[in-house]
Amino acid sequence: MMQWMAWTWQTATFFGVIALMLVGMTIWEIARPGGAPRHGVLGLDTTRGDRLFISLLGSAYIHLAWLALAGGAPLWGATIIAVIYALAVFRWV
Repeated sequence: MMQWMAWTWQTATFFGVIALMLVGMTIWEIARPGGAPRHGVLGLDTTRGDRLFISLLGSAYIHLAWLALAGGAPLWGATIIAVIYALAVFRWV
């Protein structure tokens, strides 16, 4: 069905994980509405959705930097760094 897009299982997994995160954030907002803005270490007032966006954007840059600097090394290292980064964003930003 998706052959015309030349998707691999890794690409499908990537977008599936993003979709699951959006569903999880929606459920979290329904269960505990509000998510009042927090003032983090960067001096920004951010909501849960803002922190998700910042973590996704930062994760993309982490993976691009990994590709540029690590060459042919597997992306698992970048993924681990990105997960740690996302946890830090949700905790401190």
